[in-house]
Amino acid sequence: MILHFYFARRYFRVFMTTLLIFLAFLTLIDLVEQMRRFNSNNVSFSDIFILTMLNAPAGIYQILPLVMILSSVSLFLTLARTSELVVTRASGRSALVTLMSPVLVSAVIGVSAVTLFNPIVASTTKRFAALEAEYKDQGQSTVSLGREGLWLRQGDADGQTVIHAARADERMTTLFDVSFLQYNTEGYPQTRILAAQATLTSQGWLLVGAKSWSLLGDSNPEETAKEISSLLVPTTLTQERIRESFSDPSAISIWGMNSYINELEDAGFSARRHKVWLQMELARPLFLMAMVLVGAGFTMRHSRFGKTGVSVLAAVMLGFGLYYIRNFAQILGENGQLPTLIAAWTPPVASILLALGLLLHMEDG
Repeated sequence: MILHFYFARRYFRVFMTTLLIFLAFLTLIDLVEQMRRFNSNNVSFSDIFILTMLNAPAGIYQILPLVMILSSVSLFLTLARTSELVVTRASGRSALVTLMSPVLVSAVIGVSAVTLFNPIVASTTKRFAALEAEYKDQGQSTVSLGREGLWLRQGDADGQTVIHAARADERMTTLFDVSFLQYNTEGYPQTRILAAQATLTSQGWLLVGAKSWSLLGDSNPEETAKEISSLLVPTTLTQERIRESFSDPSAISIWGMNSYINELEDAGFSARRHKVWLQMELARPLFLMAMVLVGAGFTMRHSRFGKTGVSVLAAVMLGFGLYYIRNFAQILGENGQLPTLIAAWTPPVASILLALGLLLHMEDG
């Protein structure tokens, strides 16, 4: 038991050191990139630094598998050079038993990342996107989805328009049971429009079966209401911008993903991408465990056997290969070419089996 705690403590220490190094490296690179993207005359350095800090959690979250495999390689290379693995084997403890504590630590890190760090990443990602749009003066058009239906907001020089629809088609270009509430530049409502259907065209929203009320003045709006069979409302929204608002599942906490998927489907949108992302997140701890096993499979040999550099390179390349296969399976799942569960769970399970086979081959020949 003492050895298990010893190896677990060593691995966690190496992991945290590697993580902090990558965090500092990514932060410096992103800081330079943000300074290049934004004009220093309009955005201060403190604002750019805040943007960088908000973007850092998402970056480090994406490279967790790389951090995990490098930590595993570093740990077992150190243990091999100090002959601690030789002593451990001589005491009758097999390599697989020795791996139990690092693998368990990686599992705990994976579960913590999904349950605790994922909501932080989602929150910082949304805040980063909002500030980025504000600094680029692109914050006049937004989209949100609630239990009451689809909500959009568009803006131009004449004011703001809030759009609500009960549902929409899968292409996000046609809204049903839609209402438009137009505000002037002073923030006062000036027109309300109800329509059975609104279609997004290159000229704007084409409303069918519309009824318009003027909200300006002291008169009764119903007295001046107009029924219009077809009405064109200008818009700054595009199909791409609307789709982009639903295209980043990482901006949603894993704890709220199920309800968000239900809201998407109730509004008439496809939630396949979000379902795949949810299952990929649930399978993340298994994939992180696989990275530890892959790193150990190539570096648990004693250093006197030589070819240490080749072993490290092989471990890292295999880790990158498995990470690529995982992302490729995710894309296939999002496109509907693979079932959701197969796309999400097959790569980590296959990676663990491959690493175990490699370990058994290295240890027992």
